[in-house]
Amino acid sequence: MLSLEHIRSICSGEIHISEPLAPMTSFRLGGPVDIYIEPTDTAELRAVVRYLRETETTYLVLGNGSNILISDDGFRGVALNIEKNFSSLTIDDGIVTAGAGARLSKFVDFCVRHGRAGTEMLAGIPGTLGGAVIMNAGAYGGEISDHMVDVTVLRDGEVLTLSVEACGFRYRNSDLRGDIVLSARFDLPQGEEQDLRVRRKELLLKRNAAQPVNYPNAGSIFKNPPGQYAGQLIEECGLKGRTFGGARISDLHANFIVNAESGTAADIIDAINHVRHVVYEKKGIELELEIQLIGFPANAVEPLRRASRV
Repeated sequence: MLSLEHIRSICSGEIHISEPLAPMTSFRLGGPVDIYIEPTDTAELRAVVRYLRETETTYLVLGNGSNILISDDGFRGVALNIEKNFSSLTIDDGIVTAGAGARLSKFVDFCVRHGRAGTEMLAGIPGTLGGAVIMNAGAYGGEISDHMVDVTVLRDGEVLTLSVEACGFRYRNSDLRGDIVLSARFDLPQGEEQDLRVRRKELLLKRNAAQPVNYPNAGSIFKNPPGQYAGQLIEECGLKGRTFGGARISDLHANFIVNAESGTAADIIDAINHVRHVVYEKKGIELELEIQLIGFPANAVEPLRRASRV
């Protein structure tokens, strides 16, 4: 039986009951979590996770809540937010060390200021470093793992430092799912700060012109199938701009579903299911989710079927 008193005895950080999660997600959607915790350091995080595992309590690790969709009913369990207290950025002998809670925008800024190249393509991607590492985030031909040296994680109660080879990085995925990333180290090539600033600005403007940054969203909804682009497939199926309650398939980029008019998580799910069915029917391609669904039943994403043309 989970004891709030015990949690308070092992964690000095913020602890709240029935905390709304919508303000902590980039979709601005989702119901409350039973218990919300902000561990102050690795020792507290380790102790809390060990206790949650001992009590068989389901838990969720939050950064700034991008790349996820939380159910309107919320999440039954514990949310551990590591953004506030795990966001340090340092450089030593040319090696950049970034805490898992560091915003990607600040990580890129830090690298640019110190004349370190190779992170500019991450400018504008919402989220924190920990989530970006787990999903091997990237854009414009680059990935966050490209110049990574190693990753420190909490795995099965133990703090481990893994070489980049041991992380199993691949397109928008890794072998780190199930771990809690604490930090990562990068050996980035040197560059001229002014050149890097120009490159970052160019990519940021390119992203902002092509993506719906003015509406709450979680980034790309679907992974790109091999050799193809999910957004192009969705657009070719005539789905750009389609609405589902308060959710809309973006007019700018069809692989983005936006919270356009006080939408709900259920509206987003309706849009996801419709897109998957239509693309499968018309293109014969099964789109795979890039975002993570939290608090939903296992059948929230419907099995695909061939049906009459839509």
